[in-house]
Amino acid sequence: MSNKIKSFFQLLLISSIFWVFAFVLFTAIRYNGLEEELSLFTDDILYLPVNAYYKHAIIVGLIISVFYAIIEFVFDRLSKRVVLGLSIVFKSLVYFVLIIVVLSGISFLLEEQIDRDLPNEKGWWRDDPFFWITVIYFVVASIIFSLIRVANDRFGRGNFIQVLVGKYKRPKEQEHILMFIDLKDSTKIAEKLGHQKYSQFIQDCFIDLNMSLNNYGAEVYQYVGDEAVIYWPSNRGFKNNNCINLFFAFQKRLEKKQSYYTNKYAFNPKFKAGLHFGKLMVAEIGTIKKDLAFHGDVINTASRIQSLCNTFNKSLLVSESVIEKLSVSDTHYELLSHDMELRGKEERLRIYAINQG
Repeated sequence: MSNKIKSFFQLLLISSIFWVFAFVLFTAIRYNGLEEELSLFTDDILYLPVNAYYKHAIIVGLIISVFYAIIEFVFDRLSKRVVLGLSIVFKSLVYFVLIIVVLSGISFLLEEQIDRDLPNEKGWWRDDPFFWITVIYFVVASIIFSLIRVANDRFGRGNFIQVLVGKYKRPKEQEHILMFIDLKDSTKIAEKLGHQKYSQFIQDCFIDLNMSLNNYGAEVYQYVGDEAVIYWPSNRGFKNNNCINLFFAFQKRLEKKQSYYTNKYAFNPKFKAGLHFGKLMVAEIGTIKKDLAFHGDVINTASRIQSLCNTFNKSLLVSESVIEKLSVSDTHYELLSHDMELRGKEERLRIYAINQG
């Protein structure tokens, strides 16, 4: 299964859980205890098929979740280059039409089960209070879901819940792979393009980098100028060699877009990267602007390994701790230094260059 398909099914699973829960909760709020309440105003025996309502709430939730996952998955890839406001407006229109179609279909099914004539004729939704209540509820639920996704992206997949429960209030030791990825010849390009166009150039490069992150289980720790710091928990980073395959996928994407960069900027971007693996401390910092911070020697070492790319004229350098965990044949990497002392460090490391297989 490709990483894109896997990412879609992960989104679909989360979407299904959320929307089924959301519509079951909506049904519970609207119909639980309604019979008893209405019986205070009439002597007639009232019966509401609440169990059928719950069943249809699950069906609505599942249908909505499928379309929601498809739409969000597509827009996640388009929104990198589409104005956020236009993306929100267009998605809102799509969701509005989707609710009309789904509720109309469900009303026909419910009509047969309870043997009652429901208002589902053409244009029924314009004056139907239940429809507008559902729309408002859906909008609120969508905002909540979107905020959860934004927070999850902000702190890294799986970290948002841990931040919510205060896991990182006290620093925690974890094993991570760190990649420092930096633009080659950045000073030369910046001088030629000027600061405004150079910023657009970097922006385009990082958009292309971001298009590959989810496919290889990567998270962004931070952007600093023309450098990005990427990280993986060890299980995700070494699985299928994700930590090096991301770099090669990014290279390939830039090669495919050479004509775009040449025509717009007269430069083809090339990047260099350094990777190191080890234990570091993860802590929640800040009060006005909360963030997760990494502390430890792994960060400094990864940065210094990346700085050696120019020395060895290589694009991807890794430490021995990374090589030991990768599933690559010895024909795809070469030892550059048996015992290299990195500037500012007492210990000495073996440095390897990785070649694309």
